[in-house]
Amino acid sequence: MTAGVKTRRIQESTSMLCVGLDTSVERLPEGLPRTLDGMVSFNRHIIEATKDLCCAYKINFAFYEQYGHEGMTALEQTAAHLPSTHIRIADAKRGDIGNTAEAYARSVFEHMPFDAVTVSPYMGHDSVTPFLAYADKLVFVLALTSNPGSHEFQRLQLAGRPLYEIVMDAALDWAGPAERGFVVGATHPQELEAIRTRHPHVPLLIPGVGAQGGDPVALRLANGNGPAFINSSRAILYASSGTDFAERAREVALSTAADLKSSA
Repeated sequence: MTAGVKTRRIQESTSMLCVGLDTSVERLPEGLPRTLDGMVSFNRHIIEATKDLCCAYKINFAFYEQYGHEGMTALEQTAAHLPSTHIRIADAKRGDIGNTAEAYARSVFEHMPFDAVTVSPYMGHDSVTPFLAYADKLVFVLALTSNPGSHEFQRLQLAGRPLYEIVMDAALDWAGPAERGFVVGATHPQELEAIRTRHPHVPLLIPGVGAQGGDPVALRLANGNGPAFINSSRAILYASSGTDFAERAREVALSTAADLKSSA
């Protein structure tokens, strides 16, 4: 599999760190109003404090959709602040079929300035192929997630193989010019190593560093030299509840980025 535009960008970057903007109004720090305008201002400060330390930003749509129309406006305003030099990931976990999937794809790739999206494959290939129609985009298919219930389906054994492996192999064969990658939770370093051996050049989105317990050093070693976006959200966003939140966020991002950088 040849490297696509998005993979090459991370390979050229000096960092594997992805900063997750999973912002909650209720957790905004001192000095900012706990409003949606305050959320956008907070996000802008976090972006400015970390943009030289990371290769990507990930916006989880749920944290904005919960506030209705005004929340989606805050999402779009935040997305407008994301530097075009970075991979801008829409963590929307879309998974539907037909014209519904086409509408979701147009939303994230045409209406908003995202380079990548997360999708659920469990309705089959026709829930993903509308996203794969965009030649300059990156589609992350859910494979092995870090939530406790992931074993209920993703690890089911079929012909001696876990279901998530079968999903990954199938998704790589689905038609469409978009580059594709996979979501692999940060709490599965042993499985990550095996996945990387099977798919050395496929980009991986690895959420769960920090608050969810993912160890950045273990992940770096398990991932090897493959292209990866290793995401940390709450540990960076809420490093401080005071007016120094941006400075403390930068310190945590700097430390995490250093742990993710190979010493080779």
